[in-house]
Amino acid sequence: MNRQTILDLYRTMQIIRQTEEELARCHQRGLIHGACHTYVGQEAIATGVCAHLTSRDSVFSTHRGHGHALAKGLAPVALIAELFGRQLGCSRGRGGSMHLFSPEIGLMGTSGIVGPCILQACGGGYSSKILQNGSVAVAFFGDGAVNNGAFHEGLNMAAIWKLPVLFVCENNQYATEVPFSYSSSSDSVASRAANYSMSGYQLDGNDVVGIYRAAEEAVARARKGGGPSLLECKTYRTRPHAEGMGDFTYRTREEVDQWKLKCPLIRLRSHLSMSDIESIDSSSFDTIDQEVKQLVLQSRVQAETSPEPSEDSAMMNIYAPARSVPNERQAKPNPARVISFSQATLEALSEEMASNPNIFVMGEGIGVRGGNFLTTKGLYDLYGPERLCDTPICERGFVGLACGAAMTGTRPVIDFMFADFVLDGFGEIINQIAKMQYMSSGRLRMPVLLRGCIGIGHSAATHHSGSYYGMLAQVPGLRVVVPSMASDAKGLLKHALRCDDPVLFLEHRELLQTKEAVPEGDYEIEFGKARV
Repeated sequence: MNRQTILDLYRTMQIIRQTEEELARCHQRGLIHGACHTYVGQEAIATGVCAHLTSRDSVFSTHRGHGHALAKGLAPVALIAELFGRQLGCSRGRGGSMHLFSPEIGLMGTSGIVGPCILQACGGGYSSKILQNGSVAVAFFGDGAVNNGAFHEGLNMAAIWKLPVLFVCENNQYATEVPFSYSSSSDSVASRAANYSMSGYQLDGNDVVGIYRAAEEAVARARKGGGPSLLECKTYRTRPHAEGMGDFTYRTREEVDQWKLKCPLIRLRSHLSMSDIESIDSSSFDTIDQEVKQLVLQSRVQAETSPEPSEDSAMMNIYAPARSVPNERQAKPNPARVISFSQATLEALSEEMASNPNIFVMGEGIGVRGGNFLTTKGLYDLYGPERLCDTPICERGFVGLACGAAMTGTRPVIDFMFADFVLDGFGEIINQIAKMQYMSSGRLRMPVLLRGCIGIGHSAATHHSGSYYGMLAQVPGLRVVVPSMASDAKGLLKHALRCDDPVLFLEHRELLQTKEAVPEGDYEIEFGKARV
């Protein structure tokens, strides 16, 4: 490693450390009204990994995401202003500590819920395959996430499809206040990689040089099509779970003090004695310390004096701007041909997939078989296995993947075997997909189409016959479409595949073979304009 690389790594870690310490002081002063989850002690991980990423690569993070944001290139003022709830913040003051967005630099968001970032990174990796742009997706998560179903579903999907994804587990020994030694039957996260036939690394999470080298190898492998990797970085947060929370009810002061001696910034200075690292005098580090101190001070002052968001903006970006349908794409009157409801929707999907290469469809048994209700009949021969993709039975997993894919430039369609199974992906739909446009202040669009059959009946019983559209229609940010006629179904499905909002498209089983005169050619029906 050369001198400049060492100094760059040190500078990034110092920016994270000093920004976090300033935020802790600001929390004590009452300038931060919500939570404040600092990254102090873990700086080496985000720094070592993000050093190999470009703005085209995407990072998906968790509630302790300040360090990831700064390492990805977010300016300290944008982070500080966000926690102050100011318009200058990276999420325009809407997100606070746990919801940081800057898609312009590839920071696709941090989540207050454990696990979704793993699935969304799979979506970023899937977009990379569809778009063939060579980008890599990275998920940062804590040890608490590895006992969550999203971990298994995400790593399994990434492995079977060889997605260019890097999974980074920051094992800081505690999930909130629950020790990893209690919550996991194995003391190793990295060893789980073998279960998915992917490369696994167990690293000293306070050694930025070791992380830098392992991440270099993993990112290069992903870019070359070699598939995902799992990095476990054993580290420690030396501040509370969140500022203002008690810290010594579940761990001792002595334990924290011991880990402070392993500070990653001090550790990097000690690396100067290694033979393969060019010698750097301490004054170079001291200069960086002072430069960063001034940067953080100026950033805090600028953030503190910046304006708050206007009240008028509170209800903006729940939905994307409405798309009006031009006259040439209106349905032609008095159509002559008669086709079934299911033929009409298949025709709509076929035409849109032919015209938009960014559309892909996922679901169980939708490949050669064509789906339970032949919703994808004949499409596998044209678009399989990537744009028409059979999935494992993991609704939460592939719905979460769809979220990340939409965030990174593709247009996913999820075909549920039965609409009841939407419930298995509820958390991803309501807390992630439906809220994403609002949380990102409209900078991320969510063109996700979720479709499935309702009202199955015929002895299918309660787990295959539900109709939940009344409940789902109450979710802000989600559009719900339930057509009753073939001509409406085609026009509404085409509109759904062109709009930038997430759409739940539900088709009643008893209507699939009903027939009606349906216009030929390309036409759309705007939401709210169908016959009732």
